[in-house]
Amino acid sequence: METGRPLQRLCRIQIQRLLILIISLVVVLIVLAQLLAFPYKNDTSILSPVTKGILVHKVSIYNNTSITHEGVVLNESKREEGCKGYDCNSESLVSKIIAKVNDLGQNVTITSQPTRLSYMISVLESVRFNTTLNEKNKEKLLSVHERQLQHARMQIEKGPTLASTGGLHASLYRNVSRFLRSYKLMEDTLKVYIYKEGKKPIYHDPKLRGIYASEGWFMKLMEKNRHFVVKDPKKAHLFYLPFSSLKLRLTSQEHTPQSRKNLELHLKNYTTLISRKYPFWNRTNGADHFLVACHDWAMKLTKDDMGNCIRSLCNSNLAGGFKIGKDTTLPATYIRTSEDPVKDLGGKPPSKRPILAFFAGGMHGNLRPILLRQWHDKEPDMKIFGPMARDVESKTKYRMYMKSSKYCICARGYEVFTPRIVEAVYYECVPVIISDDYVPPFFEFLDWEGFSVFVLEKDVGNLSGILRAISDEKYQEMWERVKMVQQHFIWHKTPVKFDLFHMILHSIWTNRVYRT
Repeated sequence: METGRPLQRLCRIQIQRLLILIISLVVVLIVLAQLLAFPYKNDTSILSPVTKGILVHKVSIYNNTSITHEGVVLNESKREEGCKGYDCNSESLVSKIIAKVNDLGQNVTITSQPTRLSYMISVLESVRFNTTLNEKNKEKLLSVHERQLQHARMQIEKGPTLASTGGLHASLYRNVSRFLRSYKLMEDTLKVYIYKEGKKPIYHDPKLRGIYASEGWFMKLMEKNRHFVVKDPKKAHLFYLPFSSLKLRLTSQEHTPQSRKNLELHLKNYTTLISRKYPFWNRTNGADHFLVACHDWAMKLTKDDMGNCIRSLCNSNLAGGFKIGKDTTLPATYIRTSEDPVKDLGGKPPSKRPILAFFAGGMHGNLRPILLRQWHDKEPDMKIFGPMARDVESKTKYRMYMKSSKYCICARGYEVFTPRIVEAVYYECVPVIISDDYVPPFFEFLDWEGFSVFVLEKDVGNLSGILRAISDEKYQEMWERVKMVQQHFIWHKTPVKFDLFHMILHSIWTNRVYRT
């Protein structure tokens, strides 16, 4: 008994220490979660020297650039043609605007804070850095495909700066040489296997019209492709799951209404089928598989059983489970006719665009009603409307508004994405993106802030001031870049170099390269 008492005390002490350790770990995890939360809400020092915002006449304007004021460069950075981001200088909206003075001749007030896009860029760079770091620490026998992808990553990271940009305008890219190296490696290396399993209409049956048409056009062009697609799955770097999230949703509505759980189960049964028939899914738990889906529900339907795949999603909602560095953004393209997917492409020159800003659309979500309440009939050159009629005349009028406006407002609805972003590019109207958690398409390489304006949702009341603060010279520059970036957002019946089909595949390829 005398020996038992010290043992009991010792056990109690050990239990107490274990409880203290557990509590400490919980506290640390809570602190880390707070630090990893979207930083623009709390600490402006977390992300530097990436995208900054400035306050002009007490109006927030956001731009990814170094900030200059009265001839003084606050953030020195290296200059490389076509290089944008952490260590590269950008000819920016900021450098044009901060030279302005107000009506009283006073200097404008400038204060900096990170934007949502800066956070996205920082996450991407972190993911890629960790991939490279982990690769150095891995001690395993690499397969032939892994060695090919590892070599491709080294070439992307450390390849030479190219003397020729292949006809691309360097100002559109964060680093044009890096983009071209990656694109060329995709052309030379990438092989894709498409599973034949799955019955129509959910599988192998693309829908080519409407606001969700992107997934259908990609499916059609991918299944017809002879350059990237291989018949032998052993030769593939990537495996395509050819289902339509739109057809899955529509089919469930046409027959007995099914819940989201039922649709998730349908996709689970599909992955079970291919995992039993082929060895490739089980080899990586789907990490070298990809899907392309545009319907709003696609993110949630695929988050569990297909969550380890590379997902190209229109609904690239950073707050809803979209993972930068694994998932990619699928541009939502509203296609009116499959015979001519880019009908009426183009718009008026800047001198013939009398409208400052245009928006028309349904009052989906909580942002658009605020936009309408703040700006409908408030200023003569701000054309902000609710939903327009769906007849031919109204649709023609909608397009003419876009072709005659300097800026087209792309405000989120219930979800973060909107086809207006690509529509604006088609009609040569500078996009104004008001959607905090939306990850822009191809942001891994495109310098979005060179041809569009980002406004935080909380600043929608300052919209007019934000746009009027942009100089005519800067607007002209952005308009010219919108025209140049069009080629990356166009569907062709037979794909051409750098078009939308190839850009979507390139984003998927890039994420595959960094997941080896």
